[in-house]
Amino acid sequence: MVSARELLLFACLTSALPARGDRPEKPENVSCVAVQQQKYISAIFRCEWVPVGRQTTDVPTRYTLNVGVLTSRTYNVSTNENSAQVEFLDSFPYFMTLEIWVEAQNKLGTVQSERLKEDAGWFVKTNPPSAIRVISEKDFPTSLLINWTRPIHKEYVRLTYQIRFRPNGSQSWIYVPRVDTAMDIQSFRLQNLQPDTVYITQVRCKNSKEGYGYWSDWSHIATKRTSEGRPTSKPDLWRTVAEVDGKNERRVQIICKDPVFTNGRILRFNIKIQDQKDKVENGGLGWESVNRSESSSGQREITVLKHIGLADQKRVKVSVTAINSAGKSDEASLVISEKAHEPPPVKELKVWSNGGQLWLEWSPPNSTSVSEYVVEWVSGDHVDWQREHRNTSLTFIKGNLEKFVCYNVSVYPIYSGWSGKPASKAAFLEQGAPSEGPDVKLKTGRNEVELVWSEIPRRSRRGFITNYTIFYTNGSQILKITVPATTTSFTLKSLSGNTKYDTWIRASTIRGSANSINHSFTTLKYAPGEMESIVVGVSLSFLFVVLMTMLLCVYKKDVIKDNFWPQIPNPGESTIGNWSPDYPLKAETPKENCLSGISVLDVDVCDGKCVFEEDKASLPLKKDKYLSEEHSSGIGGSSCMSSPRQSVSDSDEGGDMAETTASTVQYSSVVASNGYKGQTPNSQPQQAIFSRSESTQPLLDSEENPDMMLQEVSRQSQRFTHTAGNQDSSNPADIDQLEMEQQEGVEPLDFCPLEEDSEQTTPPDNQSEGAGSNYMTQLGGYRPQ
Repeated sequence: MVSARELLLFACLTSALPARGDRPEKPENVSCVAVQQQKYISAIFRCEWVPVGRQTTDVPTRYTLNVGVLTSRTYNVSTNENSAQVEFLDSFPYFMTLEIWVEAQNKLGTVQSERLKEDAGWFVKTNPPSAIRVISEKDFPTSLLINWTRPIHKEYVRLTYQIRFRPNGSQSWIYVPRVDTAMDIQSFRLQNLQPDTVYITQVRCKNSKEGYGYWSDWSHIATKRTSEGRPTSKPDLWRTVAEVDGKNERRVQIICKDPVFTNGRILRFNIKIQDQKDKVENGGLGWESVNRSESSSGQREITVLKHIGLADQKRVKVSVTAINSAGKSDEASLVISEKAHEPPPVKELKVWSNGGQLWLEWSPPNSTSVSEYVVEWVSGDHVDWQREHRNTSLTFIKGNLEKFVCYNVSVYPIYSGWSGKPASKAAFLEQGAPSEGPDVKLKTGRNEVELVWSEIPRRSRRGFITNYTIFYTNGSQILKITVPATTTSFTLKSLSGNTKYDTWIRASTIRGSANSINHSFTTLKYAPGEMESIVVGVSLSFLFVVLMTMLLCVYKKDVIKDNFWPQIPNPGESTIGNWSPDYPLKAETPKENCLSGISVLDVDVCDGKCVFEEDKASLPLKKDKYLSEEHSSGIGGSSCMSSPRQSVSDSDEGGDMAETTASTVQYSSVVASNGYKGQTPNSQPQQAIFSRSESTQPLLDSEENPDMMLQEVSRQSQRFTHTAGNQDSSNPADIDQLEMEQQEGVEPLDFCPLEEDSEQTTPPDNQSEGAGSNYMTQLGGYRPQ
């Protein structure tokens, strides 16, 4: 533990040690200035110096400024800073010598700076010249006259001046040599200026003695435009050439810019066009005047001078001069050669963007007669160009280029006024994503769809299209296909029929992409032409069937007629109802195959046998089947598609059977005749004819009573026989009487040939065998009208 005595001893020793620090060093670079105040130099005199040595807070340094006026007094002031000022009594000591020094002092010592002894005018800094005025003279378009007012009276300070100027827009000042302004002057003429050019001018001044004083500040800016002068450079003449489709002709547009040194405002251009034979083409008028286009910007305006149609085999020379209010320029000329004889182009042209500029590089053509190059860049309707020296092979476009705009950059070699073939490249100063997608149109099929799109407009591409990506989906899965940038159509295949899809196309550049509008479509249920093919096929098949059916009907008409429309005999036309021995019949050809529905059975009068031999061969019937029918009043069977029926008079059947047979009864009739249906009876023995018919008519009383029917039949047979025997001497009255009787009491019957064997045609039991030559094998009935 430290005692109080030890602490007291430490404090005493510490107070006895000197403070830590360094001795001061003499200040350097002492400078003083006296500025102008109103029309005189101010009495305040300000000085500055540079401290030297290490300064500490424990041992601070104090400075004292001393200003002595010889033969007068000394002024001093102390400060801890590195600057101070003193104020003279009454006024500034003009034309007197001043002695100036600075003293530095601290606890470790004192030191003084070097003493500065100069005339008081050596420290003076005046105000700049005032009332600067620049005058432009019409007769001197290349000069400007400058006037000003001196800032202080020359009795106090004699001054010298300095003048600087620059064209408006330039950042480089041009200084007038000091030798030309060394005298105490108040005006000066600037020469060798550009006519019709705005210049900015400034002036300053200082003590005229060499090395005395300080330069004043620059005066305010004075601006003036020089007068117009004759253009001292040629117009920048150029042309654009476009091919005309289908014609051996070029569409040439002649354009130009103002001369670089217009020396005034260009009012118009004079143009002259000469062909290869030096013949003037402007209607024989020589020079043609064209007014200059007005410029809306500060750039050189491009004026369209003329449009001409130039044949491919023709060469012309174009000459142009520019005219302003002071005169006209020298003549600029350009030769447009024949298309087939254009000089060769440059080689290996390269265009790229770097540092916000578009650079070009090329190799010169083999020809050594190239005088210069023209670099042209075109975007839409905008055309601009610049000229390069003949030795140039690397340059950049100096015009104003826009981002995301495609430029067609071309380099033309110029051969002493002859324009050569161009070498061209497309380039962007800076690329970006397209501002819009392609415009897509669809052509829909059943299993495919064709997508056709147009290229994105040049202003909307904002870069080079690298590829297109086609997207399509049916709602469950998104599929995509990438195609090259040169493709403008594509067909999506293997799609499902009658299905809805969505599709869109993405256009991409190296900086991004843009999608087209989403298109929805539904594939067709049938492919184009498929429905038409089906309809045509069905129609042809139907037509073929109809045609074959018609041909079949034509070739098989008889068979079809027999099967679908069989010939049915008309009972009204039958003659059996009114056929009697007293009625002459017309000769009629017998009909076969039962078409008439009537069968004729010739029976011998003596033996009573049937003469139809063909019926006995084709229709064999069992005797036991018809055994019961032989005792009935009807015929037991039918050959006209009818089944055998029992007679109502059959003694073996009961009352019910009689009622059943009342609905279907077989009728038969026997007629004695030598002929059939109109055949004329001859002298041969007469034979009985048996006919039968089926009818649903109920039986008559005579039919139910066989005995009465047999008597009636016997009587009719005798009458018929009598009539047939006297056929040659028959009386028409008897025939008429017979027809009347038949019409009153007998209805025409349908008859069919007898289907029974001739052995069944035996006389009934109650008839004697000698009853007559003709008899009925079976009894038929008739119904009265």
